[in-house]
Amino acid sequence: MPLAANDFELVRQIVRDHVGILLDSWKTSLVETRLSAIARGEGLAGVDDLLNHLRSRSRSPLSTRVVESLLTTETSFFRDVHPFEALRQFILPDLIIQRQARRRLAIWSAGCASGQEIYSVAMLIREHFPSLLDWSLQLVGTDVSSSMLAKAAKGRYTELEINRGLPAAALVKYFEQHALEWQIKLEVRAMVEFVQMNLAGSWRALPKMDIIFMRNVLVYFDVEKKREILAKVRRQLHPDGFLFLGGAESTINLDDDFQPTYFGPAVVYRLRARVGEAA
Repeated sequence: MPLAANDFELVRQIVRDHVGILLDSWKTSLVETRLSAIARGEGLAGVDDLLNHLRSRSRSPLSTRVVESLLTTETSFFRDVHPFEALRQFILPDLIIQRQARRRLAIWSAGCASGQEIYSVAMLIREHFPSLLDWSLQLVGTDVSSSMLAKAAKGRYTELEINRGLPAAALVKYFEQHALEWQIKLEVRAMVEFVQMNLAGSWRALPKMDIIFMRNVLVYFDVEKKREILAKVRRQLHPDGFLFLGGAESTINLDDDFQPTYFGPAVVYRLRARVGEAA
């Protein structure tokens, strides 16, 4: 039986309460498919039993599994290319000059999923800015999903995941093959820390950041939650830092303290009132 409207709204509200994300109304079939899979895995009689559990215990390990199963985990190595070219050609050279006295740099991939984005940054640094390896360098990936973070920490990817964006030279240099999978070498994995974090919750565990990647993340939140998150980004970012959003995302009409800066085809956001101040 198709998922009833009130059952979909129940799941939708649970997801919103857990992670602040509002599921699109057209995702009814997706929700039904994921609930069926979880019900089978838990040995339940069917989706109705699972829904009864969710009604009585909206905060439980099982409800967390339901929420995580409905999150989008789309990512790839060097995704869209242009942000990484901006990082290599303009942003990191500038920050190396600005931070020379402190020799400290912090970069955060928010909503990192299985970790390809922050590992791309790590490989880029090893390849083009090896002097940064002698700095106090913090590369942090955060996600709300414990299963995604476990995969990211392992740094092990299928052939399909490898073929999506990873240059052949990087594969040869930074990966080791294990049967049908490829694992990032230990020296690259050791550069990155993965932390479970809900963007709709507290960010207290993070240091001030020089660069924040929050690409293709805000699109899943409603306007109010987007504004809340951008307000927290303002507090988390150094005054002369850089914020990357997805190609279809913008701070326009959400937070006037940010202004777009263009590095070729790449758009990066900086704090409007503080551009030029010392970090």
